[in-house]
Amino acid sequence: MDDGRWMTSGEGHPRRWGILGVLVLSLLIVVLDNTVLNIALPTIQRDLNASQGQLVWAVDAYILVFASLLFTWGVLGDRIGRKKVLLIGLILFGVASAICAFSDSAPMLIGFRALMGVGGAAVLPTTLAIITVVFPPHERGKAIGTWAGAVGAAIALGPVLGGVLLEHPQWSNWLTGNDWGSVFLINVPIVIIAVIAIFRVVPETRNPNARKLDFAGLSISVVGLVLLVYGIIHASETKDWLALAVILPIVGGILVIALFLFLEARSEHASFDVSLFRNRGYAVSLVAVSLSFFALSGLTFSLPFYLQILRGYSTLIAGLCFVPFAVGQLLAAPRSAAMVTRFGYRKVMTTGLVLVTVSLLGLSQLRIDSPLWFFLLVFFVFGFGMGNVIAPGSTVMQNVLPLARAGAGSAVQNTVRQVFGALGVAIIGTILATQYASNVAPVLD
Repeated sequence: MDDGRWMTSGEGHPRRWGILGVLVLSLLIVVLDNTVLNIALPTIQRDLNASQGQLVWAVDAYILVFASLLFTWGVLGDRIGRKKVLLIGLILFGVASAICAFSDSAPMLIGFRALMGVGGAAVLPTTLAIITVVFPPHERGKAIGTWAGAVGAAIALGPVLGGVLLEHPQWSNWLTGNDWGSVFLINVPIVIIAVIAIFRVVPETRNPNARKLDFAGLSISVVGLVLLVYGIIHASETKDWLALAVILPIVGGILVIALFLFLEARSEHASFDVSLFRNRGYAVSLVAVSLSFFALSGLTFSLPFYLQILRGYSTLIAGLCFVPFAVGQLLAAPRSAAMVTRFGYRKVMTTGLVLVTVSLLGLSQLRIDSPLWFFLLVFFVFGFGMGNVIAPGSTVMQNVLPLARAGAGSAVQNTVRQVFGALGVAIIGTILATQYASNVAPVLD
């Protein structure tokens, strides 16, 4: 029986490592879904006759709703209980996933992907907040390193799993009537297992002095983000970044987001704590992690088109090409805490960012006839660099937060990096559409 004494003893929850396992499983579902979808995008494009812009929206509808609701779910978790919020989010995510599998048009897929984002947004901040609460400070870095490593594993496992499912479209056809519905249905049994495990293992935690919900801030932030991303994606249709229909939404979105930050800084019950940016360690870590997510999200969106359409690989082979990234992440992230103890946060994260930059330069040199070993090696270096940025950066940001505000505080870092992820998909996806549409379209016809 959990009597709650561990919360004041400073020793952490006695079953904290088992709790971490359950939380990682919950996180895997949310992260896995995006990467499973990415490898299926070329297939979905053919089946639904979707434009490049619609494909970007299928990814970004989820990410935008996800990013917009992170701090709201974080505050709700602080108020009504993080375990409750985690369960609500997973169940909603599972139901929306099942409906997505039966989509018969691009708009329907986009709409229910947005609904998945509502549920997924509850999972990320609550898992990180619960980890922060159940682990004592001296073990928190290792626990967050494991949490971050799971993200890397899911990023690579998703394309492989998606490749396996798409290599056997008869399974999906039998269940959903299309070739790709199984990439969404696979979430349902995992959600059921995770929900049962959360009921049995995860303790309920909350903040007795939680802040009020910030509905005005939520509404303004959603408007700003949607305008910004709409403008970027619309450039894929106009093929002109300087078109008025592109520039006006982008500038409008930036102004609305600026207004949101201005109001949040002066609100008495702001859920997005702008004051955290005054902490230099927090701000620098957030920038590093967010830029890494920008690159990662853009690459995982665009690489399936390069591998499947331009190089002609099957979905399974294309999915397996993501494995070196996961290996790099799994080698780096769990060991990053020990490296930080030895060399310090600054040196470890700087090294990680240098490796990410070098690998991006390498990937920018890819051609249709580039050796596959070169791609796999560079992707491994990219994953290894990411592992040395995300895990230490997340630990720095969590350790500067008051323990009682773990939910809302972790939502700030996750919101910003998810916004950068959405921008990565929008910008790189739009560049892909404007620069390579003439090469890709004949292959699809």
